[in-house]
Amino acid sequence: MKSVFRTIATFVAVAIGICGVLVVLYVWNLPPFRGSVETTNDAYIRGQVTLLSPQLAGYLVQVPVQDYQRVKTGDLIVQIDDRIYKQKLEQAKATQATAEASLDNSEQSRKSAEAKIGSAKAATESANAAFNAAKTTFERTSALLKNNVSTQSEFEKDRAAFDQAQAAVHQAQAAELVAEQDLNTIIVSRRSLEATVESAKAAVELAEIDLQNTRVTAPKDGTLGEVTGRVGQYVSIGTQIGSLVPDNVWVVANFKETQLDGMTAGQKVTFTVDALGHQRFTGRIERFAPATGSEFSVIKSDNATGNFTKVAQRIPVRIAIDPQQKLIDKLVPGMSVVASVDLAQGDAGLANAKTN
Repeated sequence: MKSVFRTIATFVAVAIGICGVLVVLYVWNLPPFRGSVETTNDAYIRGQVTLLSPQLAGYLVQVPVQDYQRVKTGDLIVQIDDRIYKQKLEQAKATQATAEASLDNSEQSRKSAEAKIGSAKAATESANAAFNAAKTTFERTSALLKNNVSTQSEFEKDRAAFDQAQAAVHQAQAAELVAEQDLNTIIVSRRSLEATVESAKAAVELAEIDLQNTRVTAPKDGTLGEVTGRVGQYVSIGTQIGSLVPDNVWVVANFKETQLDGMTAGQKVTFTVDALGHQRFTGRIERFAPATGSEFSVIKSDNATGNFTKVAQRIPVRIAIDPQQKLIDKLVPGMSVVASVDLAQGDAGLANAKTN
């Protein structure tokens, strides 16, 4: 009788052991229960979390937002004291006005120099006419003196007038040349004044940009994280004053390299979210990471050692979430998910993705 009970107990223990092994094989998706569905719980919701920082230094005078508040593009996050930057803008505008006035004066000087050139040319023509008249008189007197018709005093007088007229021509030509050089000087100086005006305009634009940067606004629609800026706080360039989480989110699932055989972009993915009561969502594989996660780590392992144990690496897979699903607006970056891909869909899943 005892041997019968002992035999039954042995069979029960063996059956329990076999059932335990089968349960483990089934849970770990190992043969003979290995199916076409690849699953990983190393997956998370991801998004473009933007850190907000000022480009200027100053005291915060206004922080109209609160933690986790919904904002739209252009909404004010913090306001830096802008009194200094307003005065800098006015100063830059005054400098620009001075430069433009100098440029206008240069234009008037150019016109005046051109008029002086015209006057100098007229004086040269007048001197040439007087020179020609004096030359004619001098030549006639010289001829008369040779024939003893004119006196020596008349000859000397006409010669002096001729020399004076010739000197007047030289003087008029020199004055014309000086006027032309003055015009060239004004033209060269004008180029410098034009550059000064452009520099002043650039300074005004920079001052306007600085004034605009005293307002730190939301770069796009989204939800704020923790707002660390406080009224009266002095912030410097790059000081983190908060963060913004845009609405666009996706899933990054880290599959083992042994799970990727047959997995292609466009295949349908299902995933559940722990924080939402394991609510089921769908998506599509967008693309695969160019390297395993270990290659992007700061401290890389060195496998060229005496003792080596092969460990399956994981490759991040980006998954786009299908729109217009229930509770999709509740998905936020950092949530843990469990992602599954049915490799049996093969090219059919890819074809459906292209069709959609």
